[in-house]
Amino acid sequence: MSWVESVIEWLAGALVALAGAVGLNGMGTGPLEFQGYVEGEYVYVASPVAARLETLQVARGDRVAAGAPLFGLDRSGEVPPRDDAAAQLAQAEARLADLKKGARPSELETIEAQLAQAGAMLELSKAQLSRQERLVGSDFASQEALDQARATYQRDQARVAELKAQLETARLSARVDEIRAAEAEVAAAKAQLAEAEWRLDQMSPAAPQGGVVIDTLYRPGEWVPAGSPVVSLLPPENIKVRFFVPETVLGGIEIGAEVAVSCDACPPDLRATVSFIAPEAEYTPPVIYSRDMRQKLVYLVEAKPDRPTALRPGQPVDVALARPGTV
Repeated sequence: MSWVESVIEWLAGALVALAGAVGLNGMGTGPLEFQGYVEGEYVYVASPVAARLETLQVARGDRVAAGAPLFGLDRSGEVPPRDDAAAQLAQAEARLADLKKGARPSELETIEAQLAQAGAMLELSKAQLSRQERLVGSDFASQEALDQARATYQRDQARVAELKAQLETARLSARVDEIRAAEAEVAAAKAQLAEAEWRLDQMSPAAPQGGVVIDTLYRPGEWVPAGSPVVSLLPPENIKVRFFVPETVLGGIEIGAEVAVSCDACPPDLRATVSFIAPEAEYTPPVIYSRDMRQKLVYLVEAKPDRPTALRPGQPVDVALARPGTV
């Protein structure tokens, strides 16, 4: 064998060994490893009302439960509008109730007394009319006296009918259109009061989710513009692992797949579940310091760790994924 053949044989063996070592021959059975990092999706808590920050109940690093108070704004500017709205609602409800009740009891008693008096006068005029009719028939009274008695009787009849109608009307509520208008006023007053109370509630926000207080952006006494975050939270469920895979192994990853996560300070056997796979490729971001992956098109994959409190946003991690076709 010539020295050239010996060199060629040695190079071939070296290449085979190197390919086996780095898994380029397609026969590797170990897990695929990728570099990634931890990312957190922060929750920024703000108030839609602008006011001075009065109290701050949390500090950086505090762990809070869902519903825990975070901060309070000065309420002095919002209490009077709420009280005014409450008074407007009470006035509208009282007017509606009054329209539905009809006349007051004392007014009804007055009309009933007048009706009783008119009824007595009617009985008297009726008796006088009967007497005048008998006298005229016996030629003891003039026709004029009979006409006068008949007119008095008819007048008393009309008075009784009038008072009966007044009493029936007084017992009724207001007209339907008036009641509907009053009901609309009550509904508008309720909406105004609900808005005022909502604004007051928004001035003392509670934690929408449990988590760690990452930062407080204002101090008591400072003016907080409307919609400006005062506290930022990081709920454990908002922590995720992000890593990038090449197109060649994309088919071996699916939503719900389990990956192993490791880092310098990570606990052993840390696992994560794939929750998102990007539909489009991108260049490897510069945060992934890998000579092999640099300047290659890759796909973003996100995974939810089973122990999110063991990770910190920005922390570099290694992600191991079982090769397609292996367990």
